[in-house]
This record gives sequence, structure tokens and C-alpha cells, in this order.
Amino acid sequence: MPSEAGVTAAAPPAPAVGAWEPLRHPEFRALWLATLTSNIGTWVQDVAAAWFMSEQTSSPLMVAAVQSATTLPVVAFALVAGTLADIVDRRRYLIGVQLWMLFVATLVAVQAHAGRLDAWSLLCLTFALGAGAAMAMPAQAATTADLVPRSVLAPAVALSSIGMNIARSIGPAFGGLIVARFGAAWAFSLNALSFLGVVFVLWRSRPAQSVSTLPAESFGGALRAGLRYAAQASEFRSVLLKSACFFVFASALPSQLAIVVRQELSAGAGTYGMLLGFIGAGAIGGAIALPRLRRRFDVDSLVPAATLLYSLTMLALAGTRDLRILCVAMLVNGVSWITVLSSLQTAAQVSVPAWVRARALSLYIVVFSAGMAGGSLLWGTIAQHAGTGAALTWAAVSAVLAGVFSLRFRLGAAMTRDTSPSAHWAQPILDAKLDHERGPVLVTVEYLIKPADRGEFLHHIHQLGGTRRRDGAVQWGVMEDAAQSGRFLEYFVVDSWLEHLRQHERVTHEEKHLQDKLRALHRNAQPPSVRHFIGASPVSAHP
Repeated sequence: MPSEAGVTAAAPPAPAVGAWEPLRHPEFRALWLATLTSNIGTWVQDVAAAWFMSEQTSSPLMVAAVQSATTLPVVAFALVAGTLADIVDRRRYLIGVQLWMLFVATLVAVQAHAGRLDAWSLLCLTFALGAGAAMAMPAQAATTADLVPRSVLAPAVALSSIGMNIARSIGPAFGGLIVARFGAAWAFSLNALSFLGVVFVLWRSRPAQSVSTLPAESFGGALRAGLRYAAQASEFRSVLLKSACFFVFASALPSQLAIVVRQELSAGAGTYGMLLGFIGAGAIGGAIALPRLRRRFDVDSLVPAATLLYSLTMLALAGTRDLRILCVAMLVNGVSWITVLSSLQTAAQVSVPAWVRARALSLYIVVFSAGMAGGSLLWGTIAQHAGTGAALTWAAVSAVLAGVFSLRFRLGAAMTRDTSPSAHWAQPILDAKLDHERGPVLVTVEYLIKPADRGEFLHHIHQLGGTRRRDGAVQWGVMEDAAQSGRFLEYFVVDSWLEHLRQHERVTHEEKHLQDKLRALHRNAQPPSVRHFIGASPVSAHP
């Protein structure tokens, strides 16, 4: 009978699906289109804000601060947002956040039309918009898994990246044209309107978010569980570390592009928007080509190659003022950017189970945003003292060195994890109903192992120990009977009976596969013996 020790054979793998299959799901398609429109508005806002700031001041640091004001709130609020997104109704939560961003964007537009917007007001309101985006990002990313079956989750994540880069292609060029023809105030107005579509789609949608039969986690408990999971999940940590090694240095190009166009090329907003448009066009082309590239090359070969290409485009921006060469370089930059970004985002999505997905994605978003914000300020400071060419050159060289260092962090293992719930643990047999808050709880699993299988058993049991800790165990270990060689006792401790019941909901097919291997090594015809012990004190009630 199924238990914590593991049983039955794994289900056959799901058939491969096409890259455009997620768009067959109406709710995903509607939200994808609404988000695309909103992202276009965001790029229009970014172009207008950067250009408005460059008109207000010639300081490279102040222009770079616009990007930092957008991304620094993510560092401050994303983990809080991810925790909330895992324990509340995501749809209602997202509607509230979108309404906040609509309000702030409208305020920016009104002040700009009234001629009351200055450099510091723009930075403050940009920070407020960034705070809204920070609160929305983890929930919006995790909602993808609620709108499509798991079999099409990976292509849905890829489509989200394509949507972002369609916006990146259209938005900057559109924003440059609006700023050049009508002024920044109308660009800010367009961004405010772009939030209405997302609000409408969310109001109409009813995503099939997984519902637990157990009481909701408290905010503090959920936050600790998310951090604990990230600390114990080696594959997810690899995604975070590899992300940090790229984004800090990649931030130099977007943060300095407006300064290069205005001061080095002596060009206007139209040229700036055009170059950003080439980056976006390259990203779209790269996203379309990625499925074919991934069939020929593994992800751990593609990402270093794309990092090298990205570095070369930064060197091109630093060293040439020929607009034709820069257009080609920005096209290549877009291809390399989407290759790295899509690979990291997909690995972050599929390497974690649903119960902790928003919290894990919030950590990825924090690393992304901290890298982009901190990097922008760093390269802006260097540019102010040594020039934009020097800043871009140093960033390019550093990106290559960091890419070499990050080769040790592999994405392949993260991409192939099966984190779907297996529900293969049987509910414990109890003498009487237990209060959810009773604890701590000690669970023991007893194995009988042949001497020849000892090494293999210990290897698998320690792998399983990592999954026990990720899912809630505060203590885990394995011991051997001193009086009977080959008799092993695995034990783990959780804080309460409720936390152990949550472990039952969190167990995945990956853990089931490990437990099946251990069951095969168990030399008794009966399954490994599983027992549960609960904390007792002189004042505790009888169970």
C-alpha cells in the first residue's frame, strides 16, 4: 500500500507538444494578449521616462536611476509578493495590483500634461510603478501553470518570453515615435490605458488554481517554507547563481544605450527607439529559432554561447558609432538575450513544484532585478567617471569571466525535474483524531538492506533526505542498527501534525522515483515499515 516509503511505477512521459499549443487554451490566450498590450505600454513608458530624464539632466547616473527605480522595488517586495501569491486568491490579488499601477501611471500622465513632472517626481512615481510590478510578477508568472496543463507548461513559459520580446520590439519603436511626435506626456497616457485590458481579462477569468484541503499557511510560515525550499533545492540554486552571473553585467547595455544615442551619436528619440526595436526583433527571431536550437544543443551549451555573443554586442556599442553596425549588433543582442532569459525562466518554472512556485519565482525575480538595478547603478557610476565606452567594455569582459565561472552551475538537471504531485503517500492510520497543532512529529522508515546494496542505498537515501527537508522536515537522518548490520532507520521531524499533512500534499513524482529505488533495495517482501510519533508532555491531551 502507498506510504512515505514509496511504491508503484511511474506514469509514462507525456507526449511532446508544439510551441504554439498553449494558445489553444482560451484563458491563457486572453491573458497573453492582454499582457502583451500592457508590456508594450510599459516599454513606451520606459522609453519616455529615459528620454524625459535625459532632457532634464545630462547625468548618466540619473538616467540609469530610472531603470533602477523600476527594478529596485522588485528586490524589496518580490519575496513578500511571492509568498502572498501562494497563499491567497491570485486572481483577486492580481486585479488589485493592476488597479494600483493604473492609478500611478495615470498620475504620471496627468502631471506630465500639466507640466508639473520633474526629474525627482518621475523617479518617485517610477518607483511606485515598480512596486506594483514587483507585487504582480510572482503571481503572474505562477498563474501560467494555473491556465494550462503541465504538459504544455514549458511552451507556455516560452510564449510568455516571446510576448515580452514582441513588446520589446514594438514598444520602444512605438514609444520613440510617440515621444518624438507628441511628447512624453502622451506616451505616459498610453501606458496608463494599457493596464485596462489585463484588469478586464482577470475579472472575467477563472483560473484553475490548485486548492488544498488543509488550512492556509500563515504568511510567516509560508515565507520560511519558501526560503527553506530554495536553500535545499540544488537545481533551483543553480538557476539563481547562473542568473546572478549574467544579469549584473548584462544590465550595462540597456542602462547606457540612451546616453550613447544622445551624446555619442548626437541622435534623437527615434534612433533610440529604433535600436531598442532591433533588440526586440532579434529577441523574437531568437525565440522562434530556440526550439530548433534546443534540439541540436543542450541548454548548458546554448547559455554560455549566448553570453559570449551578448558581450560582443556590448563591445560593439562601446567601440563603434556606425549606425548600421549598431543595428546589426542590437539584433544579435536580442537573440542572445532571449536565449539566456528564456532558458533561465523555463528552468526556474519547471524546477519547482506548484505549492511553492510563486515563492521560488519571486526569488528568481529578485536576483534578476537586483542584478539589473545594481548593475545599472554600477555601470552608470563608472560611465560618469570613465565614460560610457569604458563602462561597456569592462561590463563585456566581466560578463565573459562570470560566464566561465558559472559553467559549474548546470541548468540541464533543473529542466528535467518532474515536480508534479504524485499523491502516493497513504494517509497515516491513527488511534484517534489529532489536533493539527500537535507536534513535533517524528516519522521513521525502517529498511533491510543487503551488504552488497549498502552503497547504493546510502546514496539514494541521502538524496531523499534533501527532498524531506525541502518539503518541511526540520531534522533528517539515517542510522544503522548496531546489533543487526543492514537494518537502517530513516527518520525526519516536522514542527506539527499539520506540517506533516502538508508533506503528503507536496510529495512529487521525483521523490516517488527515489522511493521506488529504495523499495527495490529493501530485502523484505513487505514494504518498509513506517511509523509516526508525536510530541507528548505532561499537559498535552491524549491523541
